[in-house]
Amino acid sequence: MYTIDKIYINGQFVTPHGSEMFDLINPSTGQLAGQVRLGDAEDARDAIAAARAAFPAFSRTTKAERGAMLERLHAAVLARAEDAAAAQIEEYGGPRNTSVGRARYTAQMFLDVKRVMDDHEFVKTVNKSKVVLEPVGVVGIITPWNSSAWFIANKVATAIAAGCTVVVKPSELSARQNQILTECFHAAELPPGVVNIVNGRGDVVGAELSTHPEVNKISFTGSTPVGKQIARLGVDSMKRVTLELGGKSANVILDDADFAKAIPNAVAACYMNNGQACIAGSRLLVPAHRLEEVKALAKAAAEAVVVGDPDSAAVALGPIVTQKQYERVQRYIGIGIDEGAELVTGGLGKPQGLEAGYFVRPTVFAGVTPAMTIAKEEIFGPVLSIITYETEEEAIAIANDTPYGLQAYVSSTDLARANRVADRLVAGRVHINGIHDDLIAPFGGFKQSGIGREFGPYGLEAYLEPKAILGEHAQYR
Repeated sequence: MYTIDKIYINGQFVTPHGSEMFDLINPSTGQLAGQVRLGDAEDARDAIAAARAAFPAFSRTTKAERGAMLERLHAAVLARAEDAAAAQIEEYGGPRNTSVGRARYTAQMFLDVKRVMDDHEFVKTVNKSKVVLEPVGVVGIITPWNSSAWFIANKVATAIAAGCTVVVKPSELSARQNQILTECFHAAELPPGVVNIVNGRGDVVGAELSTHPEVNKISFTGSTPVGKQIARLGVDSMKRVTLELGGKSANVILDDADFAKAIPNAVAACYMNNGQACIAGSRLLVPAHRLEEVKALAKAAAEAVVVGDPDSAAVALGPIVTQKQYERVQRYIGIGIDEGAELVTGGLGKPQGLEAGYFVRPTVFAGVTPAMTIAKEEIFGPVLSIITYETEEEAIAIANDTPYGLQAYVSSTDLARANRVADRLVAGRVHINGIHDDLIAPFGGFKQSGIGREFGPYGLEAYLEPKAILGEHAQYR
C-alpha cells in the first residue's frame, strides 16, 4: 500500500496543513491500494499566494523562455510515461492498450502547445491601435478523475504558454497519477510558484479557488452541475471561466452508411475510456427500417468487447472507477429496463468471474425513445441507447434535442451529405466516419456542455486578456 502525503507549493513538496486521509481503492479488485493526505483551504491559500508572487516575473518571460520550459516538461513527462500508464491501470482501471498511448500523448501536449504559442501573435495592430495580449493572471485548474494527467497537462501547458501561473486542484481519486505528473513538473525545473498542486476535495480546495479574489480565472473539466456552481462562486470577483462539462453525444448513422463498419465504431465511441467519457457517443440514431440489422451488429460488437483485468493487453473495457459510480451505472440500466427499453445485450450485474471489482456488463438498449431517462441523462458507463428515426430531418432534430452540445458523430458513404448533416448538428465537435484526433482544433461545448474552448489558438486566447493601446505614436502639440 502506498501513501501520498505531500502537496506541491512554490517549487517544493510540503506536508499539507489538512490532515484528512482519503482511501484509494483499486477498481479492478475493490481493495485498498493506498491513501492520499488532502489539503485544505489554508493550503489552497498558500498555493495561491505562491502563484501570485511568481506571476509578475513570469508574465514578462519571453516566448523562447516559456518554450524552453514546455520542451523540458515534454521530456520529463515522456520519461515517466510507463509509470503514468501503470498508475492509470491500477488506480483508474484504464486498459493497457489505451493507457500507454494516453501517457505518451500527455507528454506530446507540451510540444503541441509550444507550436501554437510560437505561431500566435501576442501583439497586433487593429485599425490604428496596438493590441497586446496579456496573461490573465493566476489560474485555478480543477480536473476530474477520468484521464486526470491528460487534462492537467493540457491546461498547465496552455497557461504557461500564455504567461500565467497556476494552482491545480486535481481529483483526489487520481492521486498516484497526479503525484507522478507533479514529480515531472519538479524535474522540469520551472520557476518556483509557477505551478502549484494541492490535493483536496472540491468543496474545500475547489471552493477556495473559485472564491479567492486573487485567482483571476478558473479552468474546469467535470460535470455540468459542478461547473454551474463554480461559475456562481466566481462571479463576485468576476473570474474568467473555461468550463468543459458533460455531454450526451448523438451518433447519427445515415441510411447510406457502411453499417458493418459504422455500428462497431459506434459501440467503440460509446465504450471509450470504460464508458467514462464526456464525449462518449451514447445515443445511436439509426434508420427505423434497418433497426434489426443494427441490433444484430451492435449485439455482436458489444459481446466481442473483452472485459476484465485492465493490465491485460487483450482487455478493451476495464472497471468503473468507484463503487459509487458503479451503482450509478447500475441504476441507469435498471431505469432503462423499467421504462420499457429493449435490452439487446448486457444488463444488470457484473460479468461472470469479475465480481470483486467494479465491472459493468457492456450494455446495449434498443427501442429507446428520446423521452426516456437513458436517452436524456449522462450515464458515464458502457451503456448504448439505440434510437430510430424516419427521415434525415428527424435524425437531426433528435440529435439536437438535448441540453448538451459537446460532441457528435455522423456516418455516411456520401461525404457531401455527411458534411451537410455535420453543419447542422449543435455540438462543439462533430466527427465524420469515425473517431478522429486533433488537439489543435478547438474543443468545448455548446449549451450546457460548457463555456469557452480549449486546445490550439482558441484555447490559448482563453488565458489572455486583450489590451488596446491608442495613440501609440502620438505626441502633444
